[in-house]
Amino acid sequence: MKAAIYPGHGQPIRIDTLPDPEPGPGDLVIKVDRCGICGTDLTMTKGGMWDFGQNVQFGHEYAGTVVATGPGTEGWSAGDRVAVLPSISCGECAACRSHGNAVLCQSGPGSAMIGFAEYARIPATVATRLPTVLSLADGALIEPLAVSLYGVKLAQIQPGDPVLVLGGGTVALYAIYWARRLGAGRIVAMSRSPRRKDLSLAMGADQFIAYSNSEIPEVIDALGGVPPKFVFEAVGAEGMLQKAVMHVAQFGKVVSLGFCTAPDPLIPAIASYKCAAMQFAVGYSMKEFLYIADYLDRGHADPKAIVTRNEPLSALPAMFDLLRGSNEETKIHIHCGSAA
Repeated sequence: MKAAIYPGHGQPIRIDTLPDPEPGPGDLVIKVDRCGICGTDLTMTKGGMWDFGQNVQFGHEYAGTVVATGPGTEGWSAGDRVAVLPSISCGECAACRSHGNAVLCQSGPGSAMIGFAEYARIPATVATRLPTVLSLADGALIEPLAVSLYGVKLAQIQPGDPVLVLGGGTVALYAIYWARRLGAGRIVAMSRSPRRKDLSLAMGADQFIAYSNSEIPEVIDALGGVPPKFVFEAVGAEGMLQKAVMHVAQFGKVVSLGFCTAPDPLIPAIASYKCAAMQFAVGYSMKEFLYIADYLDRGHADPKAIVTRNEPLSALPAMFDLLRGSNEETKIHIHCGSAA
């Protein structure tokens, strides 16, 4: 099979030929239909402190069709369409028991982050069966949708609460989507790039505001005369936590979903005078995956609207180069069934 390999140390991604996987006990082999490129993929292949390692497969936003099953996988059969939760958990450590968040598993029993490939062998425990109403394109969006759903749930939005979302990428757009579905009042989206305006409004924002010297009064005006009770930081760049604190209301809450990997300066005194809370989040649980699979078709918007390009596996290295420069893309899906 063809698969993407990251050599390590920031070297270019290559497409290699690997042996076709065979299922072991408890395993499924799926024919990967598509896998989305995530900002984390770009960060972890730059050769910095946060790095995938050497000569590794990767890709974690994927869906496909079961083609083989191993012993102990009763209930699964060839032809089942699945989305994959790419983190494998032990189920026994404190993080697994208390939150079910596989990304935080302390034992690290393995990874299913192997989506940029024609086939993938995965434990059946990380597969989510797709309802007939969902396509494989929908399935490949469940993982990023789960990231935002997990964060928005942690905020504990109450009906009518005013919300500000910082950013215009996938996590930000889906934070808007879930904030709208979970009962937020007015929602303002803010990004440096006006090209995300239409998508932000489509996902459920009431107004889009570009960064400016007058953004704070603009946001308050757009929210009906009050500052946001919740600010979702979904950029992951230096300075964004402080921007979130500047906007949040007294006794409000900042939820950081941006996953910044560099020191980010913050003035605690400003947050203190607001008695603001701050929540950092990463990952999701199987609960999010199952919920999304069951209810995705009942939303107010089509999450697939963010997919701006579909490319074959052979184009993956070029797509990474594209996304690292100035571009107009939001979400690129790689069709892994064809390496041509």
